[in-house]
Amino acid sequence: MKKPALFILTVLFSAMGYCQGGPMIEFEAPENTIDCGRVSKADNQLRSFEFKNTGDAPLLITRAESTLSSIVVTKPGAAIMPGKKGEISFKYNNMTAGPIRKTITVESNAVNYPDGRVALRIKGEVL
Repeated sequence: MKKPALFILTVLFSAMGYCQGGPMIEFEAPENTIDCGRVSKADNQLRSFEFKNTGDAPLLITRAESTLSSIVVTKPGAAIMPGKKGEISFKYNNMTAGPIRKTITVESNAVNYPDGRVALRIKGEVL
């Protein structure tokens, strides 16, 4: 009696995992990383992480912050509908010479990341 009940319980929990719906965020940058390459101190152009809502519900970006105050991050103000694209933009201020290794933490209602948190990485070198 215990073995069939355990089997049914296992199948039920496995099926629930496949039935999860909701917003899903997929970034176009490989491994969620943008390589800025070699840039000059004067180069403070706007760059962005593009993403798509591949889920079946509206995607809300509730927060997007950098590990460094000199990186200004801009997130979408409105919900991203299923199948639509959006972007999280960032701009450097007061860059110093040397390697760039920074992270932008994004919080959303996406179900394909734990707690909806995604780490976006920025790398490069300031000349």
